[in-house]
Amino acid sequence: MKLRFAPSPTGLIHVGNARQAIANALYARHYGGRFLLRIDDTDVARSKEEYVTALQADLQWLGIEWDEFVRQSDRLDRYALAIEHLKATGRLYPCFESEQELASKREARIRARKPPIYDRAMLKLTPQQRAQAEANGKMPYWRFRLSDRMVRWDDMVMGESRVKLPSISDPVLVRADGTVLYTLASVVDDIETGITHVVRGEDHVTNTGVQIDIAVALGVAADHFRFAHLPLLLDEGGGKLSKRFDGLSLRSLRQDGIEPSAVVSYLARLGSADDPEPMSFADQAAGYDLSRVSRSAARFDMRQLLGLNRRIMHAMPFEEVRPRLPEGATEAFWLAVRGNVDMIGELRHWWDVVAGSIVPPVMEAQERDYLLKAVELLPAEPWDEQTWKTWTTALKEVTGRMGKALFHPLRLALTGEEKGPEMRDLLPLMGYDRVAGRLRIAAR
Repeated sequence: MKLRFAPSPTGLIHVGNARQAIANALYARHYGGRFLLRIDDTDVARSKEEYVTALQADLQWLGIEWDEFVRQSDRLDRYALAIEHLKATGRLYPCFESEQELASKREARIRARKPPIYDRAMLKLTPQQRAQAEANGKMPYWRFRLSDRMVRWDDMVMGESRVKLPSISDPVLVRADGTVLYTLASVVDDIETGITHVVRGEDHVTNTGVQIDIAVALGVAADHFRFAHLPLLLDEGGGKLSKRFDGLSLRSLRQDGIEPSAVVSYLARLGSADDPEPMSFADQAAGYDLSRVSRSAARFDMRQLLGLNRRIMHAMPFEEVRPRLPEGATEAFWLAVRGNVDMIGELRHWWDVVAGSIVPPVMEAQERDYLLKAVELLPAEPWDEQTWKTWTTALKEVTGRMGKALFHPLRLALTGEEKGPEMRDLLPLMGYDRVAGRLRIAAR
């Protein structure tokens, strides 16, 4: 068994294609198969080396390792051989229509209430007509003549699937400048690198029908590959998530402080019959099952991802997280705040609360005398986890305040927040001078 992930280096990996990478890698590892990373960089104009480096780093951040690595730009000679074979067998034919001519044909077919597919006019081109077109400076692009049949396969997610090839335009496989398009290059690569299973998005279903036909034309059986098409991702409201992918790149999630195990654990089970649970990559692979994936579109909910991330962080030991904490942060700080943050990036704020500076909020007039009284009753240092209780008990006896009226003004003045970590844990980290200073400022 061998699977692959084949991104184009034209941008950063987002949660949509990360889900496909995770599915391929987990399925391969579950069955002890091999996993190939292929860079689909035949689009020279848009491909950038910086994205190749970035996507490798992002995959490794997720815990995905590959057994083999290939680049399409290194395999142009293999595509050339396939092109010559398809030409020799009559499956690739030259075309000379311009974009304007094709658009005019499409519009005419629509007006005639016919499907707007290519009419194969260039199949009727005589050798003399082709020679005349080339003599006039036109360079042909090449279309693949699809079979007049229905392509069927048993999809590992979608079940019995079919694509009616006569309802599709013959695809262009080679541009006029001689460069090969993804539709052909991918098939050649999958055949020659020994891919057995292709797991990708539902939006590739029609493309799969076309590529099965191309594969057969290149000499392999129609059932040579097993396919699985993952349903599309929707946002919380049921809209297409694709419009928001730029804000959901792995790079942005990583910078925000999302844990890689949270991303893998969430995307591995998103849209399946199993609830996401914090697991290592190896544990996810051990139980991964494509048959558990629903055929319905899945909804990506950032709140669920953050909830999973919170659970992972809450269980994370200090030694594991120490390199990512603000400089000077202690284990006591980590234990105090980890249950109140969704992402590592939020720790900076709480470090400022306990060891830096904040801008205390403007307090109501009736609270100012209370805060000054709180300064008077502050216990002497050193402080521990009992200091908060000792202090607020004394304040209760002197002021008669209880509940929210007793605790809330203190939290607000000392942290600037309505809620957060337990004050009994924060107070010893803040120290007498900082606490007294903030109370006096808030009481002005």
